[in-house]
Amino acid sequence: MSGTATEVVEAAFRLYRAQDRDAAVALYADDFTFTSPHDDHIDKAAFFERCFPTADRFTQHRLLWVTPADEELVLVLYEYELTTGERYRNTEAITVRDGLIREVQVFFGGRA
Repeated sequence: MSGTATEVVEAAFRLYRAQDRDAAVALYADDFTFTSPHDDHIDKAAFFERCFPTADRFTQHRLLWVTPADEELVLVLYEYELTTGERYRNTEAITVRDGLIREVQVFFGGRA
């Protein structure tokens, strides 16, 4: 996808919520890594196997801020509500280079 780093990140979140794996895979670099408190630098295949299919846990998922920190780094704050009714906020630092997502670092927040 061509576009700004912010546009790539917003597209990735839309495709995640829609669970359009085929379209989403094209936004991620082959050497992509994903890190969260539950995952330590997992690769693209593991991310799409473990993390991508989790959108059904949410009744709502809203991007609150999508802010470029520089040409490659986008900071995202989002809020989501689980099917249990609990609401949380997380932050992600996402590196986009040459139109592809290279790295995602997730920082879990508390209840919103």
